[in-house]
Amino acid sequence: MAIIYNEQTKTFTIHTEKSTYQMKVDQHGMLLHTYFGAPTDESDYSYLIVPEDRGFCGQPAGAGDDRTYSMDFYPQEYPVHGNSDFRVLCLKAGLKGHVPTLDLRFFSYHISRGKYALSGLPALFGEDEAETLEIVLKDLFEEIYVHLYYGVFEEKNVITRTAVIENRCKEPLEIKRAMSLCLDFMDNDMELVHFYGKHACERQFERVPLLHGIVEIGSRRGASSHQHNPFVVLCRKETTEDAGACCGVSLLYSGSFRIQAEAGQIEGTRLVCGMDDDEFCWTLEPGESFTAPEAVFSYTEKGFSDLSNGLKAVFHQNLIRSEWKDKKRPTLVNSWEAAYFDFNAEKLLAIAKEAAELGLDMLVLDDGWFGVRDDDNSGLGDWNVNEGKLGCSLRELVDCVNKMGLQFGIWVELEMVSEDSNLYRSHPDWAMAVPGRDPNRSRNQLVLDLSRAEVRQYIKNVIDTLIQSANITYIKWDMNRSMDNLYSAAEPGAPQGVVRHKYMLGLYEILEYIHQTYPEVLVEGCSGGGGRFDAGMLYYTPQIWCSDNTDAVERLGIHYGTSFGYPMSSVAAHVSECPNEQNRRVTPFQTRGICAMQGAFGYEMDLSAMLPEEKDCAKEQIAVYNQNYRLFQQGDYYRITSPYENHDVTVWSYVSRNKETAVLCGVYTDLHGNAAPARAKWKGLEEGAVYDVDGRKFTGMALMRGGIVLPKPECNYDSFMIFARKV
Repeated sequence: MAIIYNEQTKTFTIHTEKSTYQMKVDQHGMLLHTYFGAPTDESDYSYLIVPEDRGFCGQPAGAGDDRTYSMDFYPQEYPVHGNSDFRVLCLKAGLKGHVPTLDLRFFSYHISRGKYALSGLPALFGEDEAETLEIVLKDLFEEIYVHLYYGVFEEKNVITRTAVIENRCKEPLEIKRAMSLCLDFMDNDMELVHFYGKHACERQFERVPLLHGIVEIGSRRGASSHQHNPFVVLCRKETTEDAGACCGVSLLYSGSFRIQAEAGQIEGTRLVCGMDDDEFCWTLEPGESFTAPEAVFSYTEKGFSDLSNGLKAVFHQNLIRSEWKDKKRPTLVNSWEAAYFDFNAEKLLAIAKEAAELGLDMLVLDDGWFGVRDDDNSGLGDWNVNEGKLGCSLRELVDCVNKMGLQFGIWVELEMVSEDSNLYRSHPDWAMAVPGRDPNRSRNQLVLDLSRAEVRQYIKNVIDTLIQSANITYIKWDMNRSMDNLYSAAEPGAPQGVVRHKYMLGLYEILEYIHQTYPEVLVEGCSGGGGRFDAGMLYYTPQIWCSDNTDAVERLGIHYGTSFGYPMSSVAAHVSECPNEQNRRVTPFQTRGICAMQGAFGYEMDLSAMLPEEKDCAKEQIAVYNQNYRLFQQGDYYRITSPYENHDVTVWSYVSRNKETAVLCGVYTDLHGNAAPARAKWKGLEEGAVYDVDGRKFTGMALMRGGIVLPKPECNYDSFMIFARKV
């Protein structure tokens, strides 16, 4: 069994393939955290906790005169506000009108086969390969219960966490903070890896030492955001890609979040993560409960690559539910950078004709096809097809595209509304804006109140009408602003933090409806590119537009950071025109293609205006991707060199699961006179196997230990793609 309870020592020990996690119910009923690290036995590791009388560290109820016992430096499983722990906490709650204070003690536990499920929230699934541990804690003074759930995927080296707060009191309970996870390590010599950014520059890798105090990342923007990502890694100073202890934590939530890491006053490092609690105050009536989003974590002592590939595998197999999970994703051309708002059916069909000749699978019609929408200042909310602009009906356009042998996809931004729209004029109260104040605008649009059932139903009706109107097999689901000044006319007294969470629950309901009603439709998530690229969205959308920045060189860093926590099959990446729209850089067509092949592959350009040599290169790229799509979509991904450390060349590779095929790719980012030869060492190959590389034979051991000499660059931003096939 992966979960073992020892009645004598009152310890819960959880084993995964590469880790052991342990908790203990102590003599006062407190649930202490005693061990998390390399696999070990079921010994009671509470001996590592050293009781001592420490100044200004108070004692909880029942400790009596024992001044050596304090929650202010003891490692805990779910620390709460109110029992003299002054570190970052998981839960702050109390009866309405009373001082928020809790003192949780062990009440009961239950171990079961299969993985627990969450209603209305994304979560890993796995009936036959997981176990669930439920530990119930009860407040010492009130009928307030907290159910801690642990989902254990032993063979996949992953544990999940969530907390359900239950009110059995006769009075309402107010929850002001409800985090999903706490990890208490007993030492404080650790570093934090996180992924910061901005629009068009998301998930930039940063590794910092944890000093005494609190390091915090998060989002208050109503979405997981371009600025920070709800995935972090705690590691040792000596940890590298290939060796060393590290623990990855991913929050399965797409809204505002908070992750805090604190190096303790005495010793220890605590990390908590969950929903953002800014302006959060959730009221639980008697008999009601509240569920925190799920967090997923994994520990290994084999370095970042092992951690990444383990997390990505479980996300692919136990989080993504789409019918497209293991199917070949369509290679496509998107109309946005090809035409922006300036198009008609004739223009779109010209692009489609070229797409079919090049061997692409799909044409995607982006923004501008509906309402009065010739720029981004009007029309959002009016999802009727602008047949005057197209020159035909949507069905007629789609039928023409289908006759060319292409599938058809379409862009929507159903969470937003323009003030210059019929929808807003009919239902101004559906938009979130503070009464009596001129609303904050972003991209000249407002946010629809998805906490309202009638708004959610309106959006579902739009989806039904759209998908049933034509043969649409792909939807790009966009969202293009941060949320602030949130106010729901349906619940005027609700704090903004509550509105943000109810909005997210509403969005998940809509996406679940699409998943259940139209399982054959491929849905791609988007929020101005990568502003909502998180594990929560993968539960509903198997791929996400990685960034609005399509520059091949800047995408190297974006893909590098993204690859730490997310399957590369979920990374939508396209070849675009040069000079690049975002930074005006010019890169070779070949390089743009090799970079885009790191993810779900496509083009973002006017194919009808391509040069003959570009068409030849595109045909070759599409053929290579189609021939090797299983390798690109399902192979293990390895970061060979970092664009943050090696400024000359960025190298990565894919290795098929059976290790029969591998590909080594790279982009030169700087050139030098009289340059030394560049070499790279492959990873993940079968050591004793022999591989053919461009007609030469090498053992897997030779390629991984000695490496290979890389082709000499012939121009600025030159690139290469080298295949190795087992013989």
